[in-house]
Amino acid sequence: MKLSNSPFINDKVNHIGFPLTNKDPICNLDFIDSISENIISKYFLKNLVDMENKGVLNEYYKNAIPEVEVDFSKSIYGEMKINLNYNKTLSEQRSLLEKKITPYSNNIMILYIDSVSRVNSLRQLKKTLKFFEKFMSYKGASPEKFSSTKFHSFQFFKYHSFTLHTTSNYPILFYGRPRNSRIVLITKYLKENGYITCYSGELCDKDNTRTLHNFTTEEVYDHQFIICDPNKEHININTIRCLYGKQNIEHLYDYGEQFWKKYKDNRKYLSIVSNEGHEGTLEVLKYADNIIFNFLNNLFMNNLLKDSSIILLSDHGVGMPSIYYPYDFYKLEEHLPMLYMIINDRKNISYEEQYKYIYENQQSFISGYDIYNTLGNLIFGDEYYFIKNKTEDNDTPKSQYGKSLFDKINQKIRNPEFYNKIGIMVDYICK
Repeated sequence: MKLSNSPFINDKVNHIGFPLTNKDPICNLDFIDSISENIISKYFLKNLVDMENKGVLNEYYKNAIPEVEVDFSKSIYGEMKINLNYNKTLSEQRSLLEKKITPYSNNIMILYIDSVSRVNSLRQLKKTLKFFEKFMSYKGASPEKFSSTKFHSFQFFKYHSFTLHTTSNYPILFYGRPRNSRIVLITKYLKENGYITCYSGELCDKDNTRTLHNFTTEEVYDHQFIICDPNKEHININTIRCLYGKQNIEHLYDYGEQFWKKYKDNRKYLSIVSNEGHEGTLEVLKYADNIIFNFLNNLFMNNLLKDSSIILLSDHGVGMPSIYYPYDFYKLEEHLPMLYMIINDRKNISYEEQYKYIYENQQSFISGYDIYNTLGNLIFGDEYYFIKNKTEDNDTPKSQYGKSLFDKINQKIRNPEFYNKIGIMVDYICK
């Protein structure tokens, strides 16, 4: 840890604890205020702690022991150990809030991979998509037949990005507004309605910081983990990203799995954010396939996906020059990111039409605003339809520029004027 400036770390320390970022409002993990300054990395370097120094642990962490430890006692490469702190008090407090509304889904899981086109997901995430495909209803099946199974999976063919920059797309997905406006993260509404929230992501490298002004402190999740190597930055290299004996993404899913299991009786929201698609060969993504599949399949086989909605997505397609750059289809891959969704437990959907609409919307032109509204619909259930649209003075989980995927989307009014209004360049519309 030669780059660490923590007062608790020196060359003789073998057990290093990661700071609990959810305890400090500076660690708003979705967006960092300035792309020129890597706040998260500096925070880690300053607040790493010696796990064997009980005095420091008692003083610095008080009643909250670090959830992530790197052990160098057996290997110079280190071994990462994760032990997510179950918070019984938080669990009980949020359970009391569950009576406020009846959501469409008590558990919401976001699996986000930056810079993955729909086509490249088909190339490289074959086992993961097999998991989604086994719950899909194919041509000739009517929505009324969905009642025979609990799990229903959908793929969206015309999900369109706004730009090729995550800093522009990401705020719309999870804040419902463009960046540089007064916005609140979707987690605010989740917490208010009894959900426990968790974030697990790769955001320790300066190349991956996201810019946003006027953000709010509501962005701090109840549990949050960043995979971090304070000694080097390696976010966009064209190789598998490994750290402490595993691929980076495996650590993220290990943390997410612990969260999902430890709060199995609570409403919960898990967001896992990784960057396997953000490189030029378009090959690194395939090495994440087994990890994501095993994560989903293990939860499914242990009956831990009951009453869950799972969204696998990106915010844009190929975002770096690649081997496909000279070909005409490269532009299509840039602007058509992947979007897959599983919903289950039919009893939580009140109207027959809602299954019909989401089935039809697989072929509808949709954007990040529609995904934001879908999240709002999942959280608030039928109450969502009585919520007012966002305004500059009224922040809600409902954007005027989007429709929930459980609603009918009128494609006739999604014309060039509409596209320009929501910020999508007409020249890039993939019809």
